[in-house]
This record gives sequence, C-alpha cells and structure tokens, in this order.
Amino acid sequence: MDMTKALDISARGMQAQTTRLRVIAENLANQDTTGSSPGGQPYQRKTVSFKNTLDRTNGTSLVSVKQIGRDKSDFPMRYDPGHPAADPSGYVRTPNVNAMIEVMDMREAQRSYNANLSVMQIARSMISRTIDMLKS
Repeated sequence: MDMTKALDISARGMQAQTTRLRVIAENLANQDTTGSSPGGQPYQRKTVSFKNTLDRTNGTSLVSVKQIGRDKSDFPMRYDPGHPAADPSGYVRTPNVNAMIEVMDMREAQRSYNANLSVMQIARSMISRTIDMLKS
C-alpha cells in the first residue's frame, strides 16, 4: 500500500473520532441541563453516525461523519416539585444522557483515535527510513 494512502486513511479516521469525542464531551457537559420553564425540554443527547466514502483520486475507502443526530429515547423523570421546570405533578424531565454509556463511548473513540495515530506514526517512520536509505 502506498504510504500516502495509509496517512490519508489514518488522518480521516482521527478526524472522525475527534468529532465523536467532541460530541461525547458536549453530552457529558449537559447531562444535568433541564428545561427552565414548566414542562420544558431538557438537553437531548447527541449521537454521531459514520459513513464510508470512496476517494476516487487514490482509490481508498475513507471514513467520515455522516451526521450528528439526536437520541430519540425517552427523558427520565425526576420528582422535584421546587424545580422551575417541574410539571403540575412535580416531575422534571431530565436529559437522556447516561454518563456510563458516554464514558464507554469515549474510551472506544480514544482507542480508535490512538490506533489511527499509531498507523500514522509507523507510516511516517517508514517514509523517513526510505528517504534515509535513498540518501545513502
């Protein structure tokens, strides 16, 4: 495989995982964000979906972010009659963010990012060694 292809594939993978990590960080930062008026909408968890694209210039399949969507799962309810967003029964809709799921997704994204980084470092090292051998 051409080393520039390996670098391009790894760079695209790192870019996709960076977006995923940014969305996960946003979800974790807003895991306690509720509505501000009675019956108001809390923060809705965001999700990232990927797609494969064909780079016709060098004939490689690359990953990219297809879309940043919204999690359609139900909002958990918490009894808190003193909260400004409480409904007439005293319940507040809370975000559908589960910190455990977000942390596991973060670890998976970090591992994917690191794997792509390792491929990139090895490819660069091989290119550098090849150049050094050609100089001799």
